[in-house]
Amino acid sequence: MTAPAKIPPATLARLARIGIRHRADLLLHLPLRYEDETHLTPIDTAQPGETVQVQGVITHAEIIFKPRRTLVCRLQDASGELYLRFLNFYPSLQHQLAVDKQIRAVGEVRMGYYGPEMVHPKCRSVGDGTPLQTSLTPVYPTTAGLSQTHLRKYITNALEVIAVADPLPECYRNNMNLLGFFESIRLLHNPPPDVPASCLEDKSHAAWRRIKFDELLAQQLSMRVHHRDRSLRGAPALPAQNRYTTALLGKLPFALTRAQQKVLAEISADLTKPQPMQRLLLGDVGSGKTIV
Repeated sequence: MTAPAKIPPATLARLARIGIRHRADLLLHLPLRYEDETHLTPIDTAQPGETVQVQGVITHAEIIFKPRRTLVCRLQDASGELYLRFLNFYPSLQHQLAVDKQIRAVGEVRMGYYGPEMVHPKCRSVGDGTPLQTSLTPVYPTTAGLSQTHLRKYITNALEVIAVADPLPECYRNNMNLLGFFESIRLLHNPPPDVPASCLEDKSHAAWRRIKFDELLAQQLSMRVHHRDRSLRGAPALPAQNRYTTALLGKLPFALTRAQQKVLAEISADLTKPQPMQRLLLGDVGSGKTIV
C-alpha cells in the first residue's frame, strides 16, 4: 500500500481528489463506460446516435467563424465521408488533421449542417498497418487536469505490479458461482472484445456480480464489527418497570395495543442489560411509536 510511483506531486493531488491515494486504490477505480475501438465502422453505415470508430483521409480542413471559431475537417473512407468539428482546439490539432493525413476518430455520430458529423471526437494519426485495440477501452471517472490516457497508464501499471489475494476461499467461490476477485478486477479494466459493453455498463456481468458481492460482504462485516464493539461497552442496567412507567401507563386514556406492549417489553428487557441497547423502533406514521 504505497503511493503510485513516478507520478508528479500535482498529479498525485488530482488523483487524491477522486479518492486515489495508494496504488491499490487504482485497482478499485472502475470504469464508468467503455468505447469499442476493436473494429472500424464504414462511414456510410454509421447511424446518428451511435458511438463508432472510423478511419479515413482528411480531404478538407478549414476554420470557420459562424457562429464561433470552429475547426471543420472532412474525413473520407471508401464508403463515404463525415465531418469532424472542434470548437476548442490548438494549432497542434490543426497540424494533426491537415489534408491528406490518415486519421482514426472515435465519437458519437450526429446529423450536422453539412451531413453526418462528430463533435470533438478522439482522433489520432495512423498508418495502413496501425493495429486496432484488442480490448474495449475503459472510460474512467476523472477530474480536471487528469486525462484518460494517464489514468489508464497508472491503472495498467498497478495491475502489473500488485498481487491481490482473493479474500474468499475457493470452496465458497465455487458454491456461489463467483469469479475470482482479481480476475474480475482485471476483466473490468481490460474486457475482451467479445464481452458486450452493455452488460458491463449495466453491471450485470459476472465480474460486476463478484464486485457487488464483496461490497455487500464488506458492509455486513463492518456492521458486525461495530455491533460487537458496542456490545463490549458498558451501560447502566435499568429496571424493566418503575413507578414512573406504571404511573404513566395508568394515566393514559387508552390501552396500549398488543404490538406496542410487545415492543415495550423487548425494549425494557434490553435496558436491563449492562450493555448499550442496539435497537431501532420502526413503524408507520400513526402507529404509536411516540408513546412507546
